[in-house]
Amino acid sequence: MSQTPESRIQELGHTLPTPPQAVGSYIPATQFGNVIVTSGQLPFIGSELMFKGRVGDHLHEDDGSNAASLCLLNALAQIKTVTGELSNIKRIIRLEGYVHSAPGFDRQPYVLNSASQLLTDIFGDKGKHTRVALGISEMPLNAAVQLALWVEVE
Repeated sequence: MSQTPESRIQELGHTLPTPPQAVGSYIPATQFGNVIVTSGQLPFIGSELMFKGRVGDHLHEDDGSNAASLCLLNALAQIKTVTGELSNIKRIIRLEGYVHSAPGFDRQPYVLNSASQLLTDIFGDKGKHTRVALGISEMPLNAAVQLALWVEVE
């Protein structure tokens, strides 16, 4: 790809945010060898948590998908703080997604597809990854979605 991932994000109509601050006593991302792993990222825009509540209750599946995309952009912002440029990403390894789900809601994979598709749209074949999609009954700060990202860097 001749474009940078950052320019591709803009072309897709998104903005790479300022990385959110940790909400506890942990670091937002760490590198070991040529792998960077993020802590769980919530759907923050600035310091405001968007999409609070359970998907399948008062939040619709589309709300969860939008939350997943915000979480992914925050994860990429965290990775950029470690690696300096997203073009240093060799490939996306794994996306771990947790959907704050109402009882009986079982469409977690569909909620997370927006984040998975965004990775492929940004990175092409390097964006293809393994994934975990889980529904959970409670979420930190009542967020709709949380995700963590594993990437291999040059």
